[in-house]
This record gives sequence, structure tokens and C-alpha cells, in this order.
Amino acid sequence: MEQDVTLKITDREGKLHKILAPTDMAMNLMEVVRSYEIAPEGTIGICGGMAMCASCQCYVKSNHQLPEMSDDEDMMLAEAFHVEENSRLGCQIQITPEMDGLEVELAPES
Repeated sequence: MEQDVTLKITDREGKLHKILAPTDMAMNLMEVVRSYEIAPEGTIGICGGMAMCASCQCYVKSNHQLPEMSDDEDMMLAEAFHVEENSRLGCQIQITPEMDGLEVELAPES
């Protein structure tokens, strides 16, 4: 049974994008941002989703229960620019039915 979830993503220019994302394709937030071209090509997901570049850093604005941060994600954010208390790497947020209504803002480019 396929199910799409609604995501609200604010791009780096401050424009809000309300989009539908599939939960049946094992996608992560970074891949959704790339597929909808919310960030310019080559500016997000540079490492391919390996938690090694922080180009997909985002600020989680909603109160969703996200999976615990991995050591790799934590270490990458420790070295990234513009990190806030609610920073996460989009490549580490899987699109699941529980993500319906998730609100995020893309962090500024480093």
C-alpha cells in the first residue's frame, strides 16, 4: 500500500514548498529535495547521502519524532557551518508515514 506524505520545505531563499513525497521508495529528505529541485543542482547531497558533507543540513521546524542521530551525523554536524539546536542532515531522515507534515528549512550553503 503506497502512501504519500506532505512535507513543508523552506528553501534557501525563504520560499515555502508544500510537496508530496512517497513513502514506498525508501527515499530520504535530501533525495526528495533533489528530485523536486528545491535546491540548485550540485548544492545539496554532494556526498551522495553518506553523512560526509553536510550540504543537506536542514533545520527541523516541526515536533516530529525523528530517529536518533547516528555518530556519523553527529560528527559531521560538529564540523558544519550554521548549525543550530534543531539541525539534522536531510540524508539521514527517511521518508516514512510518520513524517507526514514534517516542516524543515534548508540551512544556508556553507
